Amino acid sequence: MQRFFLAALAAVSCQLSVCHSAAATRPNILWLIGEDFSPHLGCYGTKEVWTPNLDKLAADGMRFTRAFTTAPVCSASRSAFMTGMYQTTIGAHHHRSHRDDGYQLPAGVKVATDRFREAGYFTANLRELPASFGFKGSGKTDWNFSYAGKPFDSDQWSELKSHQPFYAQINFQETHRTFKAPAKADPAKVELPPIYPDHPVARTDWAKYLDAASELDRKIGVILAQLEADGLADNTMVLFMGDHGQAHVRGKQFVYDDGLHVPLIVRWPRGITAPKNFKPGTVSDQLVCSLDFTATSLALAGVKKPADMQGRVFLGDQSEPPRQYVFGARDRCDETMFRFRTVRDARYRYIRNFMPERAFLQTNAYKEAQYPVWNLIKELGAAGKLTGWQKNFYLSPTMPPEELFDMDADPHSMNNLVASTKPEHQAALKRLRGELEKWIEESNDQGRIPEPPEVTARKGATKATPDGDPKAKKGKAKKQ
Repeated sequence: MQRFFLAALAAVSCQLSVCHSAAATRPNILWLIGEDFSPHLGCYGTKEVWTPNLDKLAADGMRFTRAFTTAPVCSASRSAFMTGMYQTTIGAHHHRSHRDDGYQLPAGVKVATDRFREAGYFTANLRELPASFGFKGSGKTDWNFSYAGKPFDSDQWSELKSHQPFYAQINFQETHRTFKAPAKADPAKVELPPIYPDHPVARTDWAKYLDAASELDRKIGVILAQLEADGLADNTMVLFMGDHGQAHVRGKQFVYDDGLHVPLIVRWPRGITAPKNFKPGTVSDQLVCSLDFTATSLALAGVKKPADMQGRVFLGDQSEPPRQYVFGARDRCDETMFRFRTVRDARYRYIRNFMPERAFLQTNAYKEAQYPVWNLIKELGAAGKLTGWQKNFYLSPTMPPEELFDMDADPHSMNNLVASTKPEHQAALKRLRGELEKWIEESNDQGRIPEPPEVTARKGATKATPDGDPKAKKGKAKKQ
């Protein structure tokens, strides 16, 4: 009997040891999310920006050059990457729709924090940071659906060390308009994209955006230093991303690379064996989308990917084949209605415009109030001072029904190849058109169904509070 008892005790002890060992290999996961931010960091080759902390994070981890969100505006994009599902599939595609009408996620779809909690993770959307920091996290959620309950366990940095393993995120507003960072960049030296007028207003605005990136980097440096000081760096995976692309005229709210291309840097902790496909100090040109950030983070936490989740795992034992294509969509943003769908491969971007009768510069109170270059373009156009491309694009009363760009040869998407007679261009057009049509059907794109009039009538008048509990507020221009 005694031998049996001792053997049973040893077996239990062994099981506990294995469980403890397994738990010890599960990393804490920290997402650092820059708002409205494209890959404009020193490590991505941008000039007149000072980002030593993120550059070092990239040097110590993996930097991805082809990472994209599925929507070019915050609420649709965040609804997608926090569920691992396309916003168009789950009915969250119109910007700040369904904010106060009780709309629920489809059956089987969950917010990622619920899946982390089911796996034993503590979850936090960090706003309250150590007082010595001198700043707080924005706490942004901004989802286009109602959530019953509390989506995060805490908003306190101080609770992380005693609640491991944890999934936490910190949201940074610096690169979201209005830009308020200390001036560093020289407007005369910034590399202004040729799609914008080379004018002091445009150069100053671009410089302020880069200064915001420099300030974002400073704050992330403070976060990373505290992670070390708290003894958490050796078991915490850090993932830095943008919630969608840059807050510039043809960036945010549009499905060019400017609106969808984001930085992605992943640093694996020193104290845990690196997962499959993670190669520190390297740069990857693999196509990944923001849904994959979710699926991969869950997989690294030991969560088996749900069968219907549309994100793909790109690190770890659950890794799936790399994507050949990434998809994106834009629908109503506030009072402005478009329906764009896009697909990109490693070289080409194809865009389908379902409302080509509408002008690019159709009325949008938010952009008119927040984007000085939006109004500058109109003023210079009236004075005949735009380049030929700028005039033809911005001032046209219509938009092309289809666009195709060779992103290697034309990184600013200025030369629409739809009418090109080159065989390779026509082959790419046919292939990508077909892939997009297939995706629309297979993903059950809800944009095919007109938005209910009672939802459209709100015109984006709901403004998100930091905890994601939107309160109806009316105003000409709303922060997005």
